[in-house]
Amino acid sequence: MTDIFKTKSIKPMLIGGISEAFDSRDYIYELKLDGERCLAYLDPENGTELRNKRNMKMLAKVPELSQIHKQVKCRCILDGELIVIKDGKPDFFEIQRRSLTSNSFKIHLRSVKYPASFTAFDILYHSNNQVFDLPLMERKRLLDGIVSENERLAVSRYIEERGTDFYALSEENDLEGIVAKLKQSKYYPGKRTKEWIKIKNLQDDDFVICGYIRKDNNVTSIVLGQYKNKDLIYKGHVTLGVSTGDYRILASVEKLNNPPFKTVPPGNENAVWLKPALVCTVKYMMKTSTGSLRQPVFKGIRYDKEPEECKTE
Repeated sequence: MTDIFKTKSIKPMLIGGISEAFDSRDYIYELKLDGERCLAYLDPENGTELRNKRNMKMLAKVPELSQIHKQVKCRCILDGELIVIKDGKPDFFEIQRRSLTSNSFKIHLRSVKYPASFTAFDILYHSNNQVFDLPLMERKRLLDGIVSENERLAVSRYIEERGTDFYALSEENDLEGIVAKLKQSKYYPGKRTKEWIKIKNLQDDDFVICGYIRKDNNVTSIVLGQYKNKDLIYKGHVTLGVSTGDYRILASVEKLNNPPFKTVPPGNENAVWLKPALVCTVKYMMKTSTGSLRQPVFKGIRYDKEPEECKTE
């Protein structure tokens, strides 16, 4: 059998369900942390390796986590969220800024001012054995038994049965929401499963950046798309604002002579079309009956997701 710790090529299991808050004895409920999903390959004797969903190495971005392997009792692979706490809650913009920075001096400054941490909520590998087939609650017990928490490594807390109350608490504190997980669920690497259910306070979704339109006062309108089968479907616009850093990233992407959509609504005549290579997250109040976004707000570019993963019904 292949040693998945050595190959370091596992992709994390993905949430496949969306729901309103509910109560059930068959589920546990955890906070949905607003960060970047990562797998941590930890060996107490030989060090730490962090990989995001695209299997990119992340430790250079968060060097303050280079010693978290000393907090585990055996060689393991942990699934969790890479976060930065700012003003008492996870701040997506800070972890995104770190992910996009390659300057080691700037990374050092940010790590001192806003240090990152890793919150583990699952375990895939324990003492030289993969544990995908164990029920979630057994994996949780293994996780609790090997981690000694400190300010850089934590284990996600959960509650049972009272999902409605827990969601209300997350809403009161303006947090992203919660995740409901079936107690008997196994771990399916790289698969999207409805045994894990997202219950969100703030609506958001991921879109392919398909082009942009330059407007007055250095404002940029990003053209959004999502895949339906193999076709990109036009999903409207979101305003980038005056962020010169994000605009430079857009401008560096390969240009296309024609739009990547089969059908493009009016209003995009001045668009600069781009190769569909970047993904961004957009927050919004609600979706209309036609699928367009109400009051969309650009949240950030993300590099831990492939464009083909951005899908529409």
